[in-house]
Amino acid sequence: MKDVIIIGAGIGGLTLALTLHRAGIPCRVYELAAEVKGLGLGINLLPHATQELAALGLLDALEKVAVTTREAVFYNRHGQLVYSEPCGRHAGYDTPQFSIHRGDLQAVLLDACRSRIGADRIFTGWRCARAEQDGGGVTVHFTSPATGEALPPQRGSVAVSCDGIHSVLRKQFYPDEGDPIYSGVNMWRGATWWTPFLTGESFVRAGWLESGKMIIYPIRNQRDAQGRQLISWVGEFFTPKYKRRDWNRAGKLEDFIHVFEDWQFDWLDVPGMMRNAEVILEYPMVDQEPLPRWSFGRVTLLGDAAHPMVPRGSNGAGQAILDARVLADCLRNQGDPVAALKQYEAQRLEATASIVRMNRKNPPDAILREVYLRTGDQPFKDINEVISRKELAALTHGYARVAGYDKESLAASGTK
Repeated sequence: MKDVIIIGAGIGGLTLALTLHRAGIPCRVYELAAEVKGLGLGINLLPHATQELAALGLLDALEKVAVTTREAVFYNRHGQLVYSEPCGRHAGYDTPQFSIHRGDLQAVLLDACRSRIGADRIFTGWRCARAEQDGGGVTVHFTSPATGEALPPQRGSVAVSCDGIHSVLRKQFYPDEGDPIYSGVNMWRGATWWTPFLTGESFVRAGWLESGKMIIYPIRNQRDAQGRQLISWVGEFFTPKYKRRDWNRAGKLEDFIHVFEDWQFDWLDVPGMMRNAEVILEYPMVDQEPLPRWSFGRVTLLGDAAHPMVPRGSNGAGQAILDARVLADCLRNQGDPVAALKQYEAQRLEATASIVRMNRKNPPDAILREVYLRTGDQPFKDINEVISRKELAALTHGYARVAGYDKESLAASGTK
């Protein structure tokens, strides 16, 4: 097979390069940015994703830079514990759950790609313009983002769009799709060096959207001279106003701090943490309706280019990683590239569409919605009088089944 052309050097694109290399399939990666560098803030890698990264031999490198998540905990906005459950290896999985800076994950993937497929096969400063194909292969046209001039067309057996929700090839195949769909929730993300809280390895969801909701977790294993961890946090609430999706748009503290001003818990000073952030970014929660197809001859979509989802289940990066493994397997096992891309689509399209829909309706933080509604946003005396632990567990386990990281699904794939 001729080279696979990968458009985008994000998490999905770099993981695909590594899985193709493992399958013995050559590839080249083309990235819009002039330099592949660590942007963004925190993300979580659930056991189905770390299982795939472990198979690529990356677990040791990730454990050095990530926080191995011990527990997922849910609180109301008054700082009262609603529910807790162990995560990853602490819950009996073979692989851990990681909380990690997106840039650290991307750096681990990039280092592995450079050493395995070769730095000379990773091109930066290439903007995808369009793709054309014939019976023998696909030609991808690029321009220079710096000058707008055409760059040499690149020929391969297959092209894979891994360039996110604003994917050029998605737009080529669906020119009338329209803008991403706004959920009504805007979020502000930040990172702060702060004193460890709870176990120092806890992933916290707190509050609910009508009165403010937060996600808070440490993302770097190495502590500073004062023993502080880098804490990633997200503040969310309903707002009619939002700006175009851009993971790296600067946010303003005054736009949201008033919502969380009284969040003074005995285990965390939330507004104090926000005020001491080294970076704040603003982002609207958006997604797109699931597509009827991703694959068009020798061209297909992967990750956010294929199935953008609102970031409510700690699952976007994980699904891109799963896409990469399935696509590489299909290309290895199928002699016909066109048939391989359709097989990949058949395995992944409806599975990811279900997660897109679930993230809209009942992601894991639906626990907090139920408590908010049943208590009227007031403190409770006993959580068991509000909602049973069985109901709480059913909400998180139901999401795990849809997303494919419950123990039964992983056991069926040969792990647990």
